[in-house]
Amino acid sequence: MTLTIAVDHGSTTAPYEQLRAQISERARSGRLPVGYKLPTVRGLAEQLGLAANTVAKAYKALEADGVIETRGRHGTFVAAAGDAATRRAATAAAQFAEEARRLGLSREAAEAALNEALRAAYDS
Repeated sequence: MTLTIAVDHGSTTAPYEQLRAQISERARSGRLPVGYKLPTVRGLAEQLGLAANTVAKAYKALEADGVIETRGRHGTFVAAAGDAATRRAATAAAQFAEEARRLGLSREAAEAALNEALRAAYDS
């Protein structure tokens, strides 16, 4: 399998964001399988005609999102995105619950606020 990325240098979207979005979409859709080894920062930069810092910035954002993981000198790999997404959602939920409690909301009021936010996000 070969990673094929197209960067539109005339686009108003920054090249690192184009790169981040394409890798993220492919990883989340399964077109890049978990464990797939990504090219080195320098190698991908040369392949795409980008600065190494641009690719490094995209990789850093992808790693922060839990889409990829760097394994020291072994390289950068597609992570188990579902697991990372579940962990991040659990962290966000815990932060919400703590904030709702700190604000003095009852459990019912907190659940209602959460359900309304979910409805707005998923039913739009």
